[in-house]
Amino acid sequence: MVERIIDAGRAVLLERGYDGASTNRIAEQACISPGSLYQYFPDKDAIVAEVVDRWTAELHTRISRVFTRALEGPAEDMSVRETLLELLGALGENPRLLRVLIEELPKAPDSRLSDFEKRIDALLGMWLRFHLTDRGRRPVDAIAWMLVRTVENVAVSYVLEQPDITREQVADELTAMVTAYLGEMTGVG
Repeated sequence: MVERIIDAGRAVLLERGYDGASTNRIAEQACISPGSLYQYFPDKDAIVAEVVDRWTAELHTRISRVFTRALEGPAEDMSVRETLLELLGALGENPRLLRVLIEELPKAPDSRLSDFEKRIDALLGMWLRFHLTDRGRRPVDAIAWMLVRTVENVAVSYVLEQPDITREQVADELTAMVTAYLGEMTGVG
């Protein structure tokens, strides 16, 4: 029953957006009574939170796998491009859901999406601490945060705006930007 409600919540969210979603609409989509829905979820926000959590968990798994694999190799082999293509692909699979999540839902500091960003920040920070040529003088945490947010914002904007640019071009240019910046600090590039 929970899966039906979550699937229905996702469908209603995609069709009507956050403001247009309601427990009655979700129950109708799930072919259950509102009373049955309330046995599992107290309100619309709880359903939406579960939809968001599941989406970000899927995204987290995909991106973390590629990102971690890239970081585990030698510095010269860190595949920024592969990671960026995976990110663009994952975000691009459901642009409507991404739009609802980015534009309509408030971003909670303790959400799975925030946890995902913090994990990527930490992974990149570890890589930087190991590879920086001037370890003590650069603000590693600030660099990691800025790089992750820059890439995230470009990737989200690319998916939502759908400019007349190919995914490969975006990945190539972001790769050039990130590797040039990292290369300056690490001597890798």
